[in-house]
Order: sequence, then structure tokens, then C-alpha cells
Amino acid sequence: MATIFTKIINGSIPSTKLYEDDKCIVILDIAPCHKGHALVIPKKECETIIDCDDNILQHLIVIAKKIAKKQVKELKCDGYNIIINNKLASGQEVPHLHIHIVPRYNNDEYKMDFGHEEYQDNEIKDFGKRLNIC
Repeated sequence: MATIFTKIINGSIPSTKLYEDDKCIVILDIAPCHKGHALVIPKKECETIIDCDDNILQHLIVIAKKIAKKQVKELKCDGYNIIINNKLASGQEVPHLHIHIVPRYNNDEYKMDFGHEEYQDNEIKDFGKRLNIC
């Protein structure tokens, strides 16, 4: 089933495009955290970064960098967040990979607070062993 992003890519739903090439499209988010909040979306449907071809994922991050640079220049933002939510548990609302580039301003009200857990005893070493990819 086609996602809303696939419909935008196919032109059946209108959008404000910032960039497009054979691999991706960049649009303005219609419900932005701050005006200028952009989404980099691969044209090939994939749900998460794990499902995305490495060469496409690399291309997406390069385009995200270009959009962030343009936001800083044109919007005079003080910073930016680059966010990828993967799966519903992380906040992904559309099951089609997309990268948020959110312009940020000193003293704005938008906060990202994930909370904090603490490792017990040697638990951090166990997690280190389990997650090591070397």
C-alpha cells in the first residue's frame, strides 16, 4: 500500500518541494515544529534505515546537510535537529523512511527530552559486548 509520501512523490498529493532528484525528494513538513521544517524522503519505499540501501541512505544524509546549510543561511536559525524516527515506538507516523531537518532557535520552546536510565553494576559492559559491531 502506498504511503502518503509515495503519493506526494507520484504527484497525486500536492507538496512544497525544496529539492528533487532520481533518488529523493525534499518537501516542507505541513505540520512543522518551526517554519522551514523539511523532510528528506527516498523515492524508493522503505520503512526504516535498516531497510534502506546504503547508497540511498548516504545520498539522503548529504541532501539533509545541504538543506540544513540553507536553513541556517536563509532562516538565520541558531541550530538544527536532524531526526530519523524508526518504527512506531520511536514516533514514526508514516511507515516510509524520512529525515526531518528542523531549524532551531536559541530559547525556543521545542525540547527533546528522552529521559535517562542508569546502568547497574557491570551492565554497561554486557551491553557493550552485545552491541559491538567490530
